[in-house]
Amino acid sequence: MQYEADVKNRVKRIEGQVRGLAKMMEEEKDCRDVVTQMTAVRNALDRAVAVIVSQNLEQCIREEEENGEKSEELIKEAVNLLVKSR
Repeated sequence: MQYEADVKNRVKRIEGQVRGLAKMMEEEKDCRDVVTQMTAVRNALDRAVAVIVSQNLEQCIREEEENGEKSEELIKEAVNLLVKSR
């Protein structure tokens, strides 16, 4: 699967957030601030997962419709991926 530039940019931003988190820990910042940053990283990852699954699902459904196939299994698989990611 090809990943869109916006998804790659999301991952790069997340990488920056994780580096910032590590720096906060090195600087022994308050635990509330560290946990807040961790929550932000987790939320950003969750959103990235959702975007990737939805883009992949959309692409796969189009391909199956072009081939005259049903897409119910793909939808179930996508939902399972999203559930598993949490």
